[in-house]
Amino acid sequence: MALKRKTKITANFSMASMTDIIFLLLIFFMVTSTVVVPNAIKLTLPQAQKQTAAKPQSRVTIDKDLNYYVAYGNQREKQVSFDDITTFLQERYNQEPEMYVALYADEKVPYGEIVKVINIANKNKFKMVLATRSPEKEIKK
Repeated sequence: MALKRKTKITANFSMASMTDIIFLLLIFFMVTSTVVVPNAIKLTLPQAQKQTAAKPQSRVTIDKDLNYYVAYGNQREKQVSFDDITTFLQERYNQEPEMYVALYADEKVPYGEIVKVINIANKNKFKMVLATRSPEKEIKK
């Protein structure tokens, strides 16, 4: 004797609740990602194609051998120790409170050394500009 069911079982699955959860998660991640602020150093970076509007009066240069040089205005650069950079820049800042400091660093200088100089400027509220080479002045090897 064959028994037949009155209701037929189907293998359908509704994705409506799953899409609701996905959209809620998407909205949550979009809102929380705008709240997160990265910890970054704020710098005034020059454009590589153009010259900056602010003319730096002081220069700090780091060569590939990690020697530090400082200069003011059109003076010739003189070699100093890392500890003397702060006093040099503070003396110049006392003379010219609106001065900009240009940081020139060789390509082979580790980021840590550059960040040390940037931290000096940040602690003393100096305006710092990272100097870059413009494409038209690039030396062909």
